[in-house]
Amino acid sequence: MKGRVRIIDRSQDQQFMQRALELAQQGALLGEVPVGAVLVQQGHIIGEGFNRPIIEHDPSAHAEMLAIRQAARQLQNYRLPDTTLYVTLEPCSMCAGLIVHSRIARVVFAAAEPRAGAAVSQQRFFESLYLNHYVLVEGGVLEEQASRLLTDFFKQRRAQHKKTKPINGS
Repeated sequence: MKGRVRIIDRSQDQQFMQRALELAQQGALLGEVPVGAVLVQQGHIIGEGFNRPIIEHDPSAHAEMLAIRQAARQLQNYRLPDTTLYVTLEPCSMCAGLIVHSRIARVVFAAAEPRAGAAVSQQRFFESLYLNHYVLVEGGVLEEQASRLLTDFFKQRRAQHKKTKPINGS
């Protein structure tokens, strides 16, 4: 950001991440992987979503995708400059591409995604020199809460799977 001073309000980051966690919990109650996202412009939520690929029968229905779609419709613009996306899990490559194309200024995520994270874990997509837009990325805001939500969800899913698994492989 040449020529501008950026003051980041960490309490506001926590407030918006808390809302993303609430959305993630809604998804978990519906059997979706608990990921929530909130898109903010000038301190106001302009889009939000939680994972819905199973419910929507849509592999692109990630929390980030839904929040960005909602915001674009609300603003009547496919570009979302000067916005911050709060997401409970590090974005995947699909969502990272959408974030760049949307011109989102900043992404704040809670928990890293060691298997498919495109921001810091498996890739550093946002640092790619060929991109025509650069995104500020920060991680770790309410990381413990987001990690616990995901861990508990998958423990419960595995326990349910064991109960319904047929005996003797039949």
